[in-house]
Amino acid sequence: MNSDTQQHPAQIPVFPVWVPDAVVCYLTHTVGGQSIREIARRSARHPSTVMRSIRKLEQRRDDPLVDAALLGLGQSFLCTPERKETNNMTAPIREFTAPDDAQIDKEARRILRRLCEAGAFLAIAADLEKAVVLKENADGDATRIAVVSRGVAEAFALKDWIERKSAGRIATYQITSAGRAALKRLLADDPKAQAGFAEAQAPFAAQNRDWGERVVPQADGPGEKVRVNLAESPLAVLARRKDKSGQPFLSPDLVRAGERLREDFELAQMGARVTQNWDGFLTGGNMGGFGSGGGADGPRAARDRVAAALRDLGPGLGDVVLRCCCYLEGMETAEKRMGWSARSGKIVLRIALQRLNRHYQETYGPGGGLIG
Repeated sequence: MNSDTQQHPAQIPVFPVWVPDAVVCYLTHTVGGQSIREIARRSARHPSTVMRSIRKLEQRRDDPLVDAALLGLGQSFLCTPERKETNNMTAPIREFTAPDDAQIDKEARRILRRLCEAGAFLAIAADLEKAVVLKENADGDATRIAVVSRGVAEAFALKDWIERKSAGRIATYQITSAGRAALKRLLADDPKAQAGFAEAQAPFAAQNRDWGERVVPQADGPGEKVRVNLAESPLAVLARRKDKSGQPFLSPDLVRAGERLREDFELAQMGARVTQNWDGFLTGGNMGGFGSGGGADGPRAARDRVAAALRDLGPGLGDVVLRCCCYLEGMETAEKRMGWSARSGKIVLRIALQRLNRHYQETYGPGGGLIG
């Protein structure tokens, strides 16, 4: 035991805090050259425990993100300049910069939350420095919803927050149960995520939410602030539901029509005039009255498109699409504010979206009227 200590007098190197202990043991043994017994003694673990963790990590090296992270950490924290020059590798190692702990936590809240959405996955090519998070739509198409650096993606894989879903030139990854648990802890520790709650949040219910405030105009008084989920509109929730025949409650073309209205609504508020009066949208008498503000042509045209769509829908149908698609009010909230019976709003909303889709088809043609 004494000879073993004299043979490896160096201490276990200091890695970033986010690096798991099992990875530190693995690299200290495989790259640093310390024996399993010495690592176990310094880390106060049984040698068999250290050996199992090393073998488990060795089996995960077929994952390109895990392998690249291990190579980069080993080269950065354990290899001397002489060993870096003489190290025989089958492929050159790219320049590795370990992300810091604050960056890992910040990106985890953003990326893991996106990966928790239905149909979401992370994709990365072998020769690219960025990974993208894609989300499959109801019609099978994939939409990009987030971008993350390769180093952060490698850290996620090394921490077992994501696992490989498919291999190839473009590898895809999905979130793991460990990733969901980590997101729950990060959201629970975030003061901003806890603000405004009278009761304890349900962690898994909150992981897909991005709370914000919108002012919903009232016809008989000043606007009222409403707390809404900015990460997902009520349309996305209804689109995942099935009817009695097993078909989606909202077809992809109806969802696109609602999102088109929301895009115009958002663009219309980007003009130079920041105090647009939206009260006309919730009244039947003057739906198009915006005034002649000094906004740019894009916002002005968007306001005209929104006004034309709501004018075609009329009171009732126009109110429900404005509340659910633009103000992101939930279905129950919209039913309560409009005085409708429970579970009737989604039927009215589908009728309104069918009418809205027909308006876009007749006015602009298929695919017309879109932004950009």
